[in-house]
Amino acid sequence: MTYIAKPRLHHPTLARNKVGYTRRDYEGKVSTLCAGCGHDSISAAIIQAAWELDIEPHRVAKLSGIGCSSKTPDFCLGASHGFNTVHGRMPSVLTGAALANRELLYLGVSGDGDSASIGLGQFAHAMRRGVRMVYIVENNGVYGLTKGQFSATADRGSKSKKGVLNNDSPVDLVGMALQLGATYVARGFSGDKAQLVPLIKGAIRHGGAAFIDVISPCVAFNNHPGSTRSYDYVREHNEAVSRIDFIDLAQPATVEPGGLPPGEVFELPQPDGGLMRLRKLHEGYDPADRVAAMTLVQALQAQGEVPTGLLYIEPKARDLHAALGTTAKPLNMLAEPVLCPGSEALAKINASLR
Repeated sequence: MTYIAKPRLHHPTLARNKVGYTRRDYEGKVSTLCAGCGHDSISAAIIQAAWELDIEPHRVAKLSGIGCSSKTPDFCLGASHGFNTVHGRMPSVLTGAALANRELLYLGVSGDGDSASIGLGQFAHAMRRGVRMVYIVENNGVYGLTKGQFSATADRGSKSKKGVLNNDSPVDLVGMALQLGATYVARGFSGDKAQLVPLIKGAIRHGGAAFIDVISPCVAFNNHPGSTRSYDYVREHNEAVSRIDFIDLAQPATVEPGGLPPGEVFELPQPDGGLMRLRKLHEGYDPADRVAAMTLVQALQAQGEVPTGLLYIEPKARDLHAALGTTAKPLNMLAEPVLCPGSEALAKINASLR
């Protein structure tokens, strides 16, 4: 496949962020996806989020698997580190990279076929281990590269482009992420950039396993009447439970989220010292209550609605490095004598296990 690079020249009047980059500096190659594909909107949201957060491109490592969604790293953050893994194995490769170099920001991009079928086990273990990453699933309910078969996330009762009815129960990645212990769980819609960009910004600044399920319609195979992943269906059934107004550095929170009525704003401290301000939109919603979030998501989905927004966040999240007690200095910067202390050290370890 041929990719087209964008011109390096930028207009001199383009706005620059605090680290001296324009928004164009965060772009990638010209997309080869279908015109109108929701995945391109997600790429644009990632670009906007990274630019607004003043992230230096070399601090980001983006990884993906196989599928239309896994082309996304080519279309954004062109000056960042990138690695395209095999089908469904992105979480394991990302975990290894994160353990070797904890100083990078890790972005894992996958699809519903890549994560909910062959990579389901990989997804589950990344969430339960608390790997510090932004895990984005571009969810369109079909296998776009192989002509539109239903994926594992397709809703029961949804119709294919040829009128075939899906009789299988869907794999709910949001429900699984909540159950498995992810500490930041959200759902967005590629057709709502105003909602999606803050969700990505919040995930980047989160201190643990952050998962965002993004409904991203496939214009070639799943954007027709009868589909529950079409632009029209999601716009009609989108039930936002929250909306992030902005994220900024501030003092610790003083308001409990559960006691506020819809429309009010409450504040949640973040691991990096920042503060997230979240507007409550749904009655009974408490983003810091995992069980309540699971109940609300299931209740809305049972009514045919698509719950979106920040569904759950754990303010004091721990990541895999904290659980394993790894060194503050990245493993890839340690000298050989430290990494390989010799046979005497190995003998002591073996003796302690007897």
